[in-house]
Amino acid sequence: MIRLCYSTIVFFFGLTTLASVSHGQTRPIPGDFVVNDPPLTWYKGNLHTHTLWSDGNDYPEMIADWYVRHGYNFLALSDHNVLSQGPRWVSVAKTNKKAKSDGFTRYRERFGDQWVETRTVKGDQQVRLKPLSEFRALLEQPGRFLMIQGEELTDHFEQKPIHMNASNVLELIKPQGGKSVVEVMKNNLEAIQEQGTRLGRPILGHVNHPNFQYGITGEELAMVTKERFFEVYNGHPGVNQLGDQTHVGIDRMWDIINTLRIGEMKEAPVSGLGTDDSHNYFGQAEASPGRGWIMVRARHLTPESIILAIESRDFYASSGVTLRDVRYSPESRSLELEIEPDGDAQYTTQFVGTLEGYDSARKPVTDKAGKALQVTQRYSDDVGRVLATVKGTKARYELTGKELYVRAVVTSTKPPENPAFAKQLQQAWTQPVGWEKRIAPSDSTAENAGTEPK
Repeated sequence: MIRLCYSTIVFFFGLTTLASVSHGQTRPIPGDFVVNDPPLTWYKGNLHTHTLWSDGNDYPEMIADWYVRHGYNFLALSDHNVLSQGPRWVSVAKTNKKAKSDGFTRYRERFGDQWVETRTVKGDQQVRLKPLSEFRALLEQPGRFLMIQGEELTDHFEQKPIHMNASNVLELIKPQGGKSVVEVMKNNLEAIQEQGTRLGRPILGHVNHPNFQYGITGEELAMVTKERFFEVYNGHPGVNQLGDQTHVGIDRMWDIINTLRIGEMKEAPVSGLGTDDSHNYFGQAEASPGRGWIMVRARHLTPESIILAIESRDFYASSGVTLRDVRYSPESRSLELEIEPDGDAQYTTQFVGTLEGYDSARKPVTDKAGKALQVTQRYSDDVGRVLATVKGTKARYELTGKELYVRAVVTSTKPPENPAFAKQLQQAWTQPVGWEKRIAPSDSTAENAGTEPK
């Protein structure tokens, strides 16, 4: 059983001295560098962030500085089809217009004239965008804050946007395209995995905001079985988090995907990330930061350790609720969590899942003429049922063995400080558990990727 520990990582430095022959001085040099086994620690981070390298409206250092000052431990910059590498100059006037504010003066006041580089071309003042390799040294702190290079692979099929993030990339990955929504997702995920294998580095691929312009259906995402992560919460106000009369909300989609995967395809479920998808850093309008994040339980604040923990599903997503602990014991078959109190906020935990023998009936959504629409189908109430509801800061659910999976969603009575939609309340989402014995052997995953559920 994994438990949260609040201790911090402790480093022990042994120092020796070495005489400097040329200067007649002594100076300390590192001796034996000993690191005790660090405890498991919760790290807060955001894997979906945009800067002036694409369609964000602030300088990357300013954005990273915001996350540092607001208590984050890691941040991935994920601009559209570009890495923050190489030379790039932008117009000061145009960037200020984009920000609807004098962002350049704010940038120069924060980092100073010696850091900010400018030039004038045909009367236009320009500023050089610093690549990640240059500015990360200003902000990174061992054990406290980490920068991760990301990319949002911005692709499409016909008029449907299909966006996927790759975190910890080293080289730019071009959108791969495809002959269907499923094929586009599959091709881009394979390109992400190819770079990770070739370069020997962990790279996390995840599907972004499936309801953005309603580009991806639950059935389509379920079919790409090698994709194990998607955004259950995205803080951009334009991603249709709650759906509408024709389209399901993202929470409902999550249960549809996982019921299809576990119940019909005998494949592992998809896990849910929380992200900002931030673009605007001047006020709280539009897609502003601080709305969604993940809390990852890891031993080291490194890209490798963070990604390994995510791939092990030892994380939860949040739009405001903090969990002190999340525990799942396969032996006792119990899912337990403890919530960090926040003033007078009250908490309700719903344990959600699908049981054996569920009604698998489904029907397409049709227009007024009776024509089936290319949207997520309608499923019975057996899919993603609320199995138990618990009030308070501690909640526990004991699995009976009939569950295909169980996940928990915690809802506070308090709204977020920076809500993304009307009447929003702070929430946290844990990952599905109890499904492990129901899936096919791992070597069948590649064979079944892209196969249609029954």
